[in-house]
Amino acid sequence: MVKSALNALSAYKPGKPLEEVRRELGLQKIYKLASNENPFGTSKAVSRILKEESIDLSYYPDGAGRILREAIAKFHDVPTDQILLGSGLDDVIQIISRAVLEPGDNIIEAAPTFSQYSLHATIEGAETISLPVDETTGKSDLTAMANAVNARTKIIWLCNPNNPTGTISTQREVLTLLESVPKNVLVISDEAYFEYATSADYPDTFALLDQFPNVIIMRTFSKIYGLAGLRIGYAIIPEALSEPLNIVRLPFNTSSIAQSAATAALADQAFVKKCVDANTSGLQQWYDFLDAHGLTYYKSDANFIFFDTKRDATELFNKLLQKGYIVRAGLKPNWLRITIGSTQENQGCIQALTSILEEK
Repeated sequence: MVKSALNALSAYKPGKPLEEVRRELGLQKIYKLASNENPFGTSKAVSRILKEESIDLSYYPDGAGRILREAIAKFHDVPTDQILLGSGLDDVIQIISRAVLEPGDNIIEAAPTFSQYSLHATIEGAETISLPVDETTGKSDLTAMANAVNARTKIIWLCNPNNPTGTISTQREVLTLLESVPKNVLVISDEAYFEYATSADYPDTFALLDQFPNVIIMRTFSKIYGLAGLRIGYAIIPEALSEPLNIVRLPFNTSSIAQSAATAALADQAFVKKCVDANTSGLQQWYDFLDAHGLTYYKSDANFIFFDTKRDATELFNKLLQKGYIVRAGLKPNWLRITIGSTQENQGCIQALTSILEEK
């Protein structure tokens, strides 16, 4: 009845609603630090749009997303017809995978990285070549990726900053990769956490578009722009792929509300800067705590921290949950990934974790 590839896969299981968890545990407040959402919400410009703009929900949205695509194109100084909109980057990943991959093809990715790359490869009958990140630095091995390319390779997925490690690949590393692989292999830079990156050598992938027609750049409004609940993301794609990708894309895959909110969010870069500054301070809170406890971690250019707890991370997850903090375990044995929250949320989670670690 269904594709045989699905037999080896499991459906995504979302966490319980926060209110349900709060009631079950008898807690006054639950802090969700598991999904890398923006703890500071959205720009006031977005709130104004949602309150003041009249959106007739009885009509389908603009299937082309013209206004938002024009705003994105102007913001990045790229042609409008090279903007592909998606209902979050999950949708964009699915569109690309469905359009490009066939049974027997393969993709190359880091390990660990975002799970949707390999999930959609498997659904399309393609294989996944996973190459471990450097154990010491947490960085993706782009040299190994280039060396792993073969005649059946269609896509190299480069999550940058990488989820869950938070580490980046530099301009030189990305350029060397692009110079090393055939032009018929797509190199897709998933930059969902781009805005949070403060490292001086974070790459300018837009500067590579003219030189390398096999580059795709993905960005999202779910993270720093705070629109995770509206599901809206986009990709800058090669002109040659515009028609085939839009054939695969569902006709009305992004809502009218999401398009309007994203357009307003993009225009408020002052809000973005405030969130970056707060995130940088929050990361330092965690670095200080982890250093003081001698715990191994990767320096992060994202809005989360990934660290070795030196014990059963699932047990720590459950104990933190009892104290009102939802974090992420299961990405690597003994490691936790914790979203950077507000100063108060970070301190509260650190205090809760400290008390657990000091238990006899």
